[in-house]
Amino acid sequence: MSIRIHPIKAFNDNYIWTLINENNKQAIVIDPGQAEPVVAYLEENNLELTSIWTTHHHHDHIGGVAALQESYPMTHLVAHTEHNVDEDQTIKDGSTVSAWGCSAQVWDVSGHTASHVAYILDIDSRKHCFCGDTLFSAGCGRVFTGTIEQLHDSFKRLNGLPAETLLYPAHEYTASNLRFGLSIEPANEAMQQALTQAEAQTAQGMPTLPVTLEHERMVNVFLRTQESSVIAGVKAKVSINDDKSLTVFAALRELKNNF
Repeated sequence: MSIRIHPIKAFNDNYIWTLINENNKQAIVIDPGQAEPVVAYLEENNLELTSIWTTHHHHDHIGGVAALQESYPMTHLVAHTEHNVDEDQTIKDGSTVSAWGCSAQVWDVSGHTASHVAYILDIDSRKHCFCGDTLFSAGCGRVFTGTIEQLHDSFKRLNGLPAETLLYPAHEYTASNLRFGLSIEPANEAMQQALTQAEAQTAQGMPTLPVTLEHERMVNVFLRTQESSVIAGVKAKVSINDDKSLTVFAALRELKNNF
């Protein structure tokens, strides 16, 4: 079986990740904040929508759900009970979701919101992580209804995935996140190269995503909280009480809020 993963662009910088089964022309969409671009893509490619998965309740992730359910009444909606949608399958940490025989594990990755989940899908012995707004390339989500402690724990959990795991964040924030990272770690060559590449891709309208976890470990300051260069970069900007990972992580998030 061949599953292809395609980003449908929505709003200014959202990606609605779409799993496409090339054999039966069926599709699963994740976080459809808008229905129109999804319908247009499905019709253009003669695809049948069979399932919707949501990671959290923000409007730019669920805004198109109801309209898609109306257009595709057989669609199976997978969501947490607090995602503010009328789900067919209620999921939580430890749940399993099926994509044409491939299983996806549901992980609690709260912090951005209190009920944020990620879907870890195994395809051909490689993990694909749909992480919504928890982790971005070179960045992390703001804290809204969750806590900074939850977000820090979620990053630790995601960092435990295999290095070759592909991460699929829901926004194109890569270049701006890398600029922030370089304000903390100006000598980080991997970040410098990644920014040059991200700016070129963005200028051409190309996604900078997905990215591997291995790549993120080199360029994402929120995964690098115990690196001496990151600790020094934070201390150059703000006073912190200790060098613990959570302390550095929280200081980084506050600095990013005002960057």
